[in-house]
Amino acid sequence: MTIAVTGANGFIGRHTMTRFAARGDTAIAVPRPFASAALVSLFRGVDAVVHLAGVIEAKRERDYVDGNVTSARLVAEAARDAGSRMVHVSSLAVAGPAPPTAPHVESDPPAPITTYGRTKLDGERAVTTTAGLRWTVLRPGVVYGPLDRALVPLFGMARAGVLPLVGRASAAYTFVYIDDMVDAIVAAVDRARDGATCFVGYAQPVTARALVEAVRDASGARAAIVPIPMAVLRLAAWGGDAFAAVTGRSTAINSRRFAEIDAPGFVCRVDRLRQDLGVEPKVALADGLRHSAEWYLSQL
Repeated sequence: MTIAVTGANGFIGRHTMTRFAARGDTAIAVPRPFASAALVSLFRGVDAVVHLAGVIEAKRERDYVDGNVTSARLVAEAARDAGSRMVHVSSLAVAGPAPPTAPHVESDPPAPITTYGRTKLDGERAVTTTAGLRWTVLRPGVVYGPLDRALVPLFGMARAGVLPLVGRASAAYTFVYIDDMVDAIVAAVDRARDGATCFVGYAQPVTARALVEAVRDASGARAAIVPIPMAVLRLAAWGGDAFAAVTGRSTAINSRRFAEIDAPGFVCRVDRLRQDLGVEPKVALADGLRHSAEWYLSQL
């Protein structure tokens, strides 16, 4: 097959390109910025377009809109005009918070609580309302593994001997190892389930304590796990916002991250992933972190 991939140089994109190449497909990295005419020309003769490009963290709302909404619309329209299918990789953030006792299903009304989640939802809508487009939407939870930068600080804290435990004790999150995430993307390309929206992640939610314990074990460190009161995190978030406003630089904690930490969790069911795409994540959290520990530690 011939497959075009936006965001090919990102964390998920690099793994996806490697997988397609390994199985003999022709994988084309789509350069930015996106322009309609150039995209249609590039997509001619392409079997599928995998849209991974997006903005996770930005200073301005306009940047989120450009990166998560406008880009999705341009890619969707070009894929439609070129006659290519589209696999749009969105996020569990569009669904909003859900505790492990009441995980989201795909038919739940979306209720994002951050600018990132709201613009990813608008990006989904730009794709699904493009008349004549054949599409599949994937909504992964937290994706981790080699090349992921998000968990590097946790491994650094583990090496330093102290791991902070943040969030509600009852909260949990849907995680997925990068290899299983790429399995879902490949299945969405191969199985052509047009019009399907699927959450992607482990069936078993991951609590904050389980995560830091697994990081500690994978790192081989003897780190102490220290609970951080929510009041302290709230103050730190305010301070992070003030620092960003003055310097233009983001911090580890700000109001967006606090809203996510203060939520009852971000958990979803993944039955449709198995039913529609035949994918069932195989790599458990502890195993995935052990496989990835060498890379995470090499980034410190």
